[in-house]
Amino acid sequence: MIALLQRVTQASVTVDRKIIGQIGKGLLILLCAERGDTEKEADQLLGKLLNYRVFSDENGKMNLSVTTTGGSMLIVPQFTLAADTRSGTRPSFSPAAPPDIGKKLFDYFVEKARGKLDVIQTGQFGADMQVSLTNDGPVTFWLDTSGRKTQASHP
Repeated sequence: MIALLQRVTQASVTVDRKIIGQIGKGLLILLCAERGDTEKEADQLLGKLLNYRVFSDENGKMNLSVTTTGGSMLIVPQFTLAADTRSGTRPSFSPAAPPDIGKKLFDYFVEKARGKLDVIQTGQFGADMQVSLTNDGPVTFWLDTSGRKTQASHP
């Protein structure tokens, strides 16, 4: 699974001109399931996201996680993170999990996250969404449980 993590001071997601998810200080997570992903990858990614130290401590160092700061998460499904852009000028989405599996893994991920943090908001799987955020820092990280992207970029 892939997550694009952004530390935010606020974020929201809108569908049909209605805000369906909104947070203050926390993490905006754009989430994508790839072909072959299972609940195991979802669990690994969630564990990493909950403990990833991207918030500043009293010395200004990124030493605190969303869990330790009491922050919140806005989790938004985004299959385009799995795009294969290596050739041509039109991305291929064949690396993404089929929609039924992607939705199942998204729902599983959200359910598990709700058991770990007090404030979890979400986007809507398969909807045309508008995402608004104020990136704090800016701080943005790409996390990939498969290591496929990492291995390709670091031979």
